[in-house]
Amino acid sequence: MTPHPMQIIFEDNHLLVVNKQANWVVQGASAGQNSLIDWASNYLREKYSKPGNVFVGVVSRLDSPVTGVLPLARTSKGASRLSEQFRDRTPKKTYWAIVERRPSESAARLEHHLVRTEEETTTRVVAQATQASKLSILEYRTVGQNPLGYELEVNLISGRKHQIRAQLQAIGCSIVGDRKYGAKQSFASGIALHCRQLDLIHPTLKTELQFIAELPKYWRWSQTPIVATDRCDNP
Repeated sequence: MTPHPMQIIFEDNHLLVVNKQANWVVQGASAGQNSLIDWASNYLREKYSKPGNVFVGVVSRLDSPVTGVLPLARTSKGASRLSEQFRDRTPKKTYWAIVERRPSESAARLEHHLVRTEEETTTRVVAQATQASKLSILEYRTVGQNPLGYELEVNLISGRKHQIRAQLQAIGCSIVGDRKYGAKQSFASGIALHCRQLDLIHPTLKTELQFIAELPKYWRWSQTPIVATDRCDNP
Protein backbone atom coordinates (compact mmCIF):
# COMPACT_ATOMS: atom_id res chain seq x y z
CA MET A 1 0.00 0.00 0.00
CA THR A 2 1.22 3.54 -0.79
CA PRO A 3 2.81 5.24 2.25
CA HIS A 4 0.63 8.02 3.63
CA PRO A 5 1.55 11.21 5.49
CA MET A 6 -1.12 11.14 8.21
CA GLN A 7 -0.91 9.24 11.48
CA ILE A 8 -4.16 7.33 11.90
CA ILE A 9 -5.42 7.52 15.49
CA PHE A 10 -8.61 5.48 15.07
CA GLU A 11 -10.47 3.72 12.30
CA ASP A 12 -13.64 1.63 12.07
CA ASN A 13 -16.60 1.28 9.71
CA HIS A 14 -18.05 4.71 10.52
CA LEU A 15 -15.13 6.83 11.71
CA LEU A 16 -11.60 7.77 10.66
CA VAL A 17 -9.58 9.94 13.05
CA VAL A 18 -6.20 11.29 11.98
CA ASN A 19 -3.43 13.44 13.39
CA LYS A 20 -3.50 16.24 10.83
CA GLN A 21 -0.22 17.68 9.67
CA ALA A 22 0.43 21.38 9.19
CA ASN A 23 -0.37 23.05 5.88
CA TRP A 24 -3.06 20.60 4.81
CA VAL A 25 -6.46 22.03 3.87
CA VAL A 26 -9.32 19.91 5.19
CA GLN A 27 -11.72 20.71 2.36
CA GLY A 28 -11.82 23.06 -0.61
CA ALA A 29 -8.10 23.05 -1.38
CA SER A 30 -6.89 25.18 -4.27
CA ALA A 31 -4.55 23.91 -6.97
CA GLY A 32 -1.20 23.01 -5.45
CA GLN A 33 -2.52 22.71 -1.88
CA ASN A 34 -2.52 19.48 0.10
CA SER A 35 -6.12 18.28 0.49
CA LEU A 36 -6.96 16.10 3.49
CA ILE A 37 -10.32 15.02 2.06
CA ASP A 38 -8.62 13.87 -1.16
CA TRP A 39 -5.95 12.04 0.79
CA ALA A 40 -8.57 10.25 2.96
CA SER A 41 -10.60 9.23 -0.11
CA ASN A 42 -7.53 7.81 -1.82
CA TYR A 43 -6.37 6.07 1.35
CA LEU A 44 -9.72 4.32 1.88
CA ARG A 45 -10.12 3.47 -1.80
CA GLU A 46 -6.71 1.82 -1.89
CA LYS A 47 -6.91 0.08 1.49
CA TYR A 48 -10.33 -1.47 0.90
CA SER A 49 -10.05 -1.84 -2.91
CA LYS A 50 -13.17 0.28 -3.43
CA PRO A 51 -14.05 1.20 -7.01
CA GLY A 52 -15.30 4.68 -7.84
CA ASN A 53 -16.05 7.38 -5.29
CA VAL A 54 -15.45 6.80 -1.58
CA PHE A 55 -17.60 8.58 1.00
CA VAL A 56 -15.70 10.84 3.39
CA GLY A 57 -17.70 13.31 5.48
CA VAL A 58 -16.21 16.44 7.00
CA VAL A 59 -17.74 16.96 10.46
CA SER A 60 -15.14 19.27 12.00
CA ARG A 61 -12.27 21.33 10.68
CA LEU A 62 -8.81 22.54 11.61
CA ASP A 63 -7.21 25.57 9.94
CA SER A 64 -4.58 24.72 7.38
CA PRO A 65 -1.56 25.63 9.58
CA VAL A 66 -2.98 23.84 12.66
CA THR A 67 -2.09 20.25 13.58
CA GLY A 68 -3.78 17.57 15.66
CA VAL A 69 -6.89 15.43 16.11
CA LEU A 70 -9.34 15.54 13.22
CA PRO A 71 -12.36 13.20 12.83
CA LEU A 72 -13.81 12.21 9.46
CA ALA A 73 -16.98 10.22 8.86
CA ARG A 74 -16.88 7.13 6.66
CA THR A 75 -20.66 6.81 6.24
CA SER A 76 -23.53 9.23 5.74
CA LYS A 77 -25.12 8.00 8.98
CA GLY A 78 -21.86 8.68 10.82
CA ALA A 79 -21.56 12.12 9.22
CA SER A 80 -25.10 13.11 10.18
CA ARG A 81 -24.78 12.03 13.80
CA LEU A 82 -21.30 13.49 14.29
CA SER A 83 -22.32 16.78 12.68
CA GLU A 84 -25.26 16.97 15.09
CA GLN A 85 -22.87 16.49 18.03
CA PHE A 86 -20.66 19.35 16.85
CA ARG A 87 -23.69 21.60 16.28
CA ASP A 88 -24.79 20.85 19.84
CA ARG A 89 -21.22 21.42 21.10
CA THR A 90 -21.17 18.01 22.74
CA PRO A 91 -17.57 17.09 21.83
CA LYS A 92 -14.78 18.48 23.98
CA LYS A 93 -11.72 19.90 22.19
CA THR A 94 -8.48 20.65 23.98
CA TYR A 95 -5.72 22.54 22.20
CA TRP A 96 -2.09 23.23 23.04
CA ALA A 97 -0.65 26.56 21.96
CA ILE A 98 2.63 28.42 22.33
CA VAL A 99 2.17 32.18 22.50
CA GLU A 100 4.81 34.87 22.19
CA ARG A 101 4.00 36.70 25.41
CA ARG A 102 2.79 35.68 28.82
CA PRO A 103 -0.93 36.22 29.44
CA SER A 104 -1.71 38.77 32.15
CA GLU A 105 -3.83 36.12 33.87
CA SER A 106 -2.47 32.61 34.30
CA ALA A 107 -5.94 31.22 33.55
CA ALA A 108 -9.06 32.92 32.22
CA ARG A 109 -12.31 32.60 30.32
CA LEU A 110 -12.33 34.79 27.22
CA GLU A 111 -15.57 36.03 25.68
CA HIS A 112 -15.34 38.06 22.47
CA HIS A 113 -17.63 39.02 19.64
CA LEU A 114 -16.06 37.84 16.38
CA VAL A 115 -16.83 38.99 12.85
CA ARG A 116 -15.90 37.25 9.63
CA THR A 117 -17.27 37.73 6.14
CA GLU A 118 -16.82 35.71 2.98
CA GLU A 119 -14.46 38.36 1.60
CA GLU A 120 -12.20 38.34 4.64
CA THR A 121 -9.46 35.83 5.28
CA THR A 122 -9.19 36.76 8.95
CA THR A 123 -11.56 36.87 11.91
CA ARG A 124 -11.88 40.16 13.79
CA VAL A 125 -12.77 40.90 17.38
CA VAL A 126 -15.28 43.74 17.70
CA ALA A 127 -15.97 45.74 20.83
CA GLN A 128 -19.73 45.20 20.85
CA ALA A 129 -22.19 42.67 19.47
CA THR A 130 -23.49 43.38 15.97
CA GLN A 131 -25.78 41.55 13.57
CA ALA A 132 -22.72 40.07 11.89
CA SER A 133 -20.84 39.07 15.04
CA LYS A 134 -20.89 35.79 16.93
CA LEU A 135 -20.17 35.37 20.62
CA SER A 136 -17.05 33.22 20.98
CA ILE A 137 -15.86 31.67 24.22
CA LEU A 138 -12.76 29.78 25.24
CA GLU A 139 -10.92 28.97 28.44
CA TYR A 140 -7.17 28.78 28.79
CA ARG A 141 -4.58 28.10 31.43
CA THR A 142 -0.85 28.71 31.27
CA VAL A 143 1.01 25.46 31.85
CA GLY A 144 4.66 26.29 31.20
CA GLN A 145 7.23 28.02 29.05
CA ASN A 146 9.97 27.08 26.63
CA PRO A 147 12.49 28.92 24.43
CA LEU A 148 9.75 29.82 21.93
CA GLY A 149 7.23 31.30 24.39
CA TYR A 150 4.49 30.41 26.85
CA GLU A 151 2.55 27.17 26.74
CA LEU A 152 -1.23 27.31 27.02
CA GLU A 153 -3.89 24.64 27.27
CA VAL A 154 -7.05 25.91 25.57
CA ASN A 155 -10.57 24.51 25.81
CA LEU A 156 -13.06 25.66 23.20
CA ILE A 157 -16.56 26.43 24.44
CA SER A 158 -17.78 27.63 21.06
CA GLY A 159 -16.27 26.78 17.68
CA ARG A 160 -15.64 29.60 15.21
CA LYS A 161 -13.24 29.80 12.30
CA HIS A 162 -9.86 31.13 13.52
CA GLN A 163 -11.39 31.62 16.96
CA ILE A 164 -8.39 30.72 19.12
CA ARG A 165 -6.03 32.67 16.88
CA ALA A 166 -8.18 35.82 16.95
CA GLN A 167 -9.00 35.71 20.65
CA LEU A 168 -5.40 35.19 21.75
CA GLN A 169 -4.30 38.04 19.48
CA ALA A 170 -7.01 40.20 21.08
CA ILE A 171 -5.34 39.86 24.50
CA GLY A 172 -1.90 40.57 23.01
CA CYS A 173 -0.70 36.95 22.98
CA SER A 174 -0.30 35.92 19.35
CA ILE A 175 0.46 32.28 18.61
CA VAL A 176 4.05 31.63 17.58
CA GLY A 177 4.31 31.54 13.78
CA ASP A 178 0.85 33.03 13.22
CA ARG A 179 1.86 36.15 11.30
CA LYS A 180 -1.70 36.59 10.01
CA TYR A 181 -2.66 37.29 13.63
CA GLY A 182 0.24 39.46 14.72
CA ALA A 183 3.05 37.01 15.50
CA LYS A 184 6.63 38.25 15.17
CA GLN A 185 8.32 34.84 15.38
CA SER A 186 8.36 32.14 12.75
CA PHE A 187 7.62 28.48 13.46
CA ALA A 188 9.07 25.30 12.00
CA SER A 189 5.88 24.41 10.09
CA GLY A 190 2.46 26.02 10.26
CA ILE A 191 1.74 27.68 13.61
CA ALA A 192 2.16 26.58 17.25
CA LEU A 193 -1.44 25.45 17.67
CA HIS A 194 -2.24 21.75 18.06
CA CYS A 195 -5.55 20.00 18.73
CA ARG A 196 -4.27 17.71 21.45
CA GLN A 197 -7.45 15.91 22.54
CA LEU A 198 -10.97 15.29 21.28
CA ASP A 199 -13.73 13.61 23.29
CA LEU A 200 -16.92 12.58 21.48
CA ILE A 201 -19.63 9.91 21.30
CA HIS A 202 -19.30 7.17 18.69
CA PRO A 203 -21.96 7.83 16.05
CA THR A 204 -23.47 4.32 16.11
CA LEU A 205 -22.12 2.53 19.20
CA LYS A 206 -22.92 5.50 21.48
CA THR A 207 -19.73 4.85 23.45
CA GLU A 208 -17.56 7.67 24.78
CA LEU A 209 -14.31 8.00 22.83
CA GLN A 210 -11.19 9.99 23.62
CA PHE A 211 -8.52 10.67 21.01
CA ILE A 212 -5.08 12.15 21.68
CA ALA A 213 -2.72 13.39 18.96
CA GLU A 214 1.03 13.33 19.43
CA LEU A 215 2.83 16.62 18.96
CA PRO A 216 4.85 17.07 15.76
CA LYS A 217 8.52 16.27 16.31
CA TYR A 218 9.56 19.87 15.66
CA TRP A 219 7.52 21.21 18.61
CA ARG A 220 9.12 22.32 21.87
CA TRP A 221 6.80 21.53 24.77
CA SER A 222 8.27 21.34 28.24
CA GLN A 223 5.65 22.61 30.74
CA THR A 224 8.49 24.04 32.81
CA PRO A 225 7.67 26.60 35.55
CA ILE A 226 7.16 30.18 34.38
CA VAL A 227 9.82 32.60 35.58
CA ALA A 228 9.83 35.39 32.99
CA THR A 229 8.19 38.69 33.85
CA ASP A 230 6.99 40.01 30.48
CA ARG A 231 3.24 39.88 30.20
CA CYS A 232 0.66 40.88 27.67
CA ASP A 233 -2.15 43.13 28.75
CA ASN A 234 -5.82 42.70 28.11
CA PRO A 235 -7.18 45.54 25.93
